[in-house]
Amino acid sequence: MSVTSGRPMPTQPAMTASLHHAPTPPTVDPNAVTISGLVLDASYGPGTQPEPVSGSAYRVAESLAGEKLDRDIPPPGRYPYTRGLFPEGYRTRLWTMRQFAGFGSADDTNRRFKYLLEAARGGKSNTGLSTAFDLPTLMGRDSDEDLSVGEVGRCGVAIDTIEDMHRLYADIPVGQVTVSQTINGPAAVIWAMYLAHAAQRGIPWNQLGGTLQNDILKEFHSQNEFIYPPDPSVKLVVDTIEFQSRHIPRWNSVSISGYHIREAGSTATQELAFTLRDGMEYVEACVERGLAIDSFAPRLSFFFNSHNEFFEEVCKLRAARRIWARAMKERYGAASDRSWFMKTHVQTAGCSLTEQQPLNNIVRVAYQAMAAVLGGCQSLHTDSMDETLGLPTEQAVTVALRTQQILAHETGVTRVTDPLGGSWFIERLTDTMEREALNYIDEIDRMGDYGGGAPARALGAGCGGVGGGGGGDLASHPAYGRRSTFGRACINGINRGYFRRQIAEASYRFSEECEAGDRIIVGVNAYTESDEKRPIEILQISHQVEVEQCERLASFKKRRDAGVVARALENIRDVCRGAAPRHAINLLDGPSGPGCEPGAWGLHATNVMPALIEGSLANCTLGEMVQAMADIYGRYSGGPEW
Repeated sequence: MSVTSGRPMPTQPAMTASLHHAPTPPTVDPNAVTISGLVLDASYGPGTQPEPVSGSAYRVAESLAGEKLDRDIPPPGRYPYTRGLFPEGYRTRLWTMRQFAGFGSADDTNRRFKYLLEAARGGKSNTGLSTAFDLPTLMGRDSDEDLSVGEVGRCGVAIDTIEDMHRLYADIPVGQVTVSQTINGPAAVIWAMYLAHAAQRGIPWNQLGGTLQNDILKEFHSQNEFIYPPDPSVKLVVDTIEFQSRHIPRWNSVSISGYHIREAGSTATQELAFTLRDGMEYVEACVERGLAIDSFAPRLSFFFNSHNEFFEEVCKLRAARRIWARAMKERYGAASDRSWFMKTHVQTAGCSLTEQQPLNNIVRVAYQAMAAVLGGCQSLHTDSMDETLGLPTEQAVTVALRTQQILAHETGVTRVTDPLGGSWFIERLTDTMEREALNYIDEIDRMGDYGGGAPARALGAGCGGVGGGGGGDLASHPAYGRRSTFGRACINGINRGYFRRQIAEASYRFSEECEAGDRIIVGVNAYTESDEKRPIEILQISHQVEVEQCERLASFKKRRDAGVVARALENIRDVCRGAAPRHAINLLDGPSGPGCEPGAWGLHATNVMPALIEGSLANCTLGEMVQAMADIYGRYSGGPEW
């Protein structure tokens, strides 16, 4: 490859003579040169030879003294995508800077959304919104229920009705800005309200982009915000995936999450394995429903934690892409390369932040964010420095967002795709994490109701080379063996307490290390300050938020048509039990005419999404629709070890 040096920065004319740089042609992208003017390729691979430029200057090269790695690693953009999904990486599209926000009333959070959008204005980065809901909403409870007292608006935004949804996204161009909704147990209901909101605003569903977290399996593993038993809970996830695949083409219907698993105390390898195996559980359930894998798999997305162990976090994301690509192609037979893609959102590790010396958290978050970017994430949330003390203030949120902007525009990490690729250490650690994760996945598989013994060996599995993509003989690991049925392995693992036991043991070991001083936490068990004063402001949520929310809810209930509400709730119960909805309310226009009958929407007979959307349009509340489904599915109180 020919090499030319880039034009030096205008503020550094003296460097031109000292480094003997030749002028850069006007066609060179300024994003393709370093701050000192060196031209960079979009990516570097094994075998790249250093080439002389002039004098003592050399092209940036990945290999040392021309040494070639012991196996080939496919470049970015090639299966199994260890080095990234796209050849150009962040050169052509930066990651989305998606800051998590939500507190108080819908109006409070709407103002915070607008503040975040304004803070990102003028940059080249993509900005998305991520919605945090309060505890009653997360548990499917209305704000006026007894169990909601004292929690309304405290840890997120309170959403009870479609009117709340209108206020939450008022004046937000939801047809242009992607919206993430961090909701799980009542995810189908919240999404139905959002789709009803868009319909009433006249925004076509095919313009809506965003992500529904909707990963209920990890709730049973770690976060506990479930409502229904595991089987109907997974069924509701399949309902949303099916509805999305038919009617909402730009939406990610589930964000399969390891974040909460790691926050609960798992290791990075457990986070990797349990997350991917949960994803496989959803794939198997959808295939059993009758969905073609390439009709839904491209819109599955993932959500990982970025913790303090820098290189481990980088390698975790590299291994995750490789495992998912191989599993989708070999284990499930997906034919589309888009089905092999793993799109990842990453959030820095809230559990790593400390109440002591909270300004140190800015530094922790910056390193974690860089690990996520070097690992190739598609979107990123950076935690605020004050999140161990309360909901973040505007100042803390701004610092968190500016951390990403500095990372994107000042450090140069966006100029080369997978710059750590080819490092002996990075490739070996990636292989190790893949191997350990596959062993966990195989252990979970053995809990499944597959029948017929061990799975067939992976089809076309290579070892190394372009086909294998690194990892030595791991491509023939039994975890990649072909599966054609829904084995309920994760559900069985939940019922046996497997996941919670594994996470609890890992969390206990970590805590022991910290308490013994074997693991240093700056400001906590080392470098402490005896007379420390809290240097930052704390956001306070007034009790008046709860009072006013309940008043709005009472007014909403008085103004609606109680008869229409009752009929809409009966329709929801009918569909949940597999019967045709008995009432023609006709508030919803489907592809085959008005109504919420699933077949008219090209859906399975028990798909409850149309009935929930019509229920939202009929002014049913969140809690009422959640309870209507609980009347059929029941409520879950915990497994055998809880």
